[in-house]
Amino acid sequence: MKIETFPVGIISTNCYVVTDENSGESLVVDPGDMSGALENALLGKNIKYILLTHGHYDHILAAAGLKQKTGAPVAIGKDDADCLHDDDLSRAGLHFPLLQQKINADIQLCDGSEIDFGGKKIKVIHTPGHTPGGVCYVFEDERVIFSGDTLFRLSMGRTDFETGSDADMAQSLKTLASLGGDYDVYPGHGPATTLDFERKHNPYMRSL
Repeated sequence: MKIETFPVGIISTNCYVVTDENSGESLVVDPGDMSGALENALLGKNIKYILLTHGHYDHILAAAGLKQKTGAPVAIGKDDADCLHDDDLSRAGLHFPLLQQKINADIQLCDGSEIDFGGKKIKVIHTPGHTPGGVCYVFEDERVIFSGDTLFRLSMGRTDFETGSDADMAQSLKTLASLGGDYDVYPGHGPATTLDFERKHNPYMRSL
């Protein structure tokens, strides 16, 4: 599996292009904006899904255009689905009024949902705290997690927005910490890390 990282938008949200090299299928995680590098990387790709870790504007603003261009379905946690057509919930209205193209989710995910990709299953873990419908995408065979704004290297996502929750975030971090073995972790912002490193060094995980 090939993972390409593209920081996009004004706060450098990590957009990921994931390609299963056996099947030739690709997916895009968190297209918060469209950069030239990202656009070039998508040329000729068979995009099967657009996966959103949560509904904030910096993770979704290019989803509508990408769906229109590729025909790929948009998947998001069910409790964040309204963010795709409500720019107050996505916070786009506060920062980029009228910029968000409103769409509906094609797939609404819940804890334990599975997504078929490259002949394997992507497991969905509901990880609220930053937003009510935040999810992480777990590739068990490859030992990879896309953690969105739940888990960062040595940090965690903010919980001080209107729909954030300290208690939910603590439980979400416990859920991730309890996964068996190590994983490479690709967060919504900042550098990649590993779950073992975060268990040992992340102050928010250690405090649990």
